[in-house]
Amino acid sequence: MTLLQIILAIFSIFALTRVLFRFRDKQLKPAGLFFWMALFISALVGVIFPFQLSGVARVFGIGRGADLIIYVSIIILFYLVFRIYILMEDLRLEITQVVRQLALHAKEPQKSTKK
Repeated sequence: MTLLQIILAIFSIFALTRVLFRFRDKQLKPAGLFFWMALFISALVGVIFPFQLSGVARVFGIGRGADLIIYVSIIILFYLVFRIYILMEDLRLEITQVVRQLALHAKEPQKSTKK
């Protein structure tokens, strides 16, 4: 194993522990647990066995295993950006509704009665 493989393997294991802690603390749903575990385990396997990825890549008509990783990574990143965009739009709409409700139910300011 090269130094880079060792570093990436350690990072993947670290990321797996973070996912498990988030799930244990109920900050991550089972679907999220499955997604992130699959992602980081795949990364770990790809780091440890890089030459086997070339065989998998050829099955999909891609020349090198590294190219396969890049293509899959870009697709996953696009998906995650899309999910974040949807989440932000939902939050924006919720904030708008809350502000609208507060504005409709706000009391008029008290006038001072100085004599």
